[in-house]
Amino acid sequence: MSFLSKLLRKGSTETDQEKVKGSVEEFVSLVRVYYQAAIAVNLGITNMNILPDMALFKRMLKIPTQNNKLGVAEKSRVRKILMQDYNLGEAFFKEIDASVKKCCKSQNDIKSYFFKFQGFCNDLFSLLGNLMQWKFRLALLLKKLLYAQTTKTVHEIMTRSEWADVSIQKATWSVRKYAETLGYSEQWITDFVYNVVLLAREDQKAQAKKKKDE
Repeated sequence: MSFLSKLLRKGSTETDQEKVKGSVEEFVSLVRVYYQAAIAVNLGITNMNILPDMALFKRMLKIPTQNNKLGVAEKSRVRKILMQDYNLGEAFFKEIDASVKKCCKSQNDIKSYFFKFQGFCNDLFSLLGNLMQWKFRLALLLKKLLYAQTTKTVHEIMTRSEWADVSIQKATWSVRKYAETLGYSEQWITDFVYNVVLLAREDQKAQAKKKKDE
């Protein structure tokens, strides 16, 4: 996601007077915890070492195992945090649950599942970097505008049939294939992207402030 730091160098002034919680790293880590907790529940996993992000989350918050079933309490706790701090709705988590159920039939599928998810993220954000650089810089001034631009661009990626640039055409096909395989809707992708870009703005501002104070 190196493109984020490039497109955020300009237009980072806060005009909506709202502070955003967390960071990109924190948000993505919490989402991974939810994925891993869903996998633990779905597959009945008992070895925490298989799911390191969830294991760390569990230890840090000292979450007791519920009904001797790993993942149940962790899934509930991380969902609550993501809903409160990042305004994600129930539908976001239902799609992850459905995706895990569809793609992870056994523990042997876990590694390939996260490999596909990483590939999806890499292709998606690289594509967004090409399509929305100036739009993002403008939209970052207002959250509503940012969400609208994100929704519009994600819709184009998922539905537009022809692109002048061959590399972009191939990238959109790749993103669509990943989305189909993993079971993500346009709405899910939009909510995920919006939070990452919004938080990247805050990361950029924090880094700039840190350098100024040094």
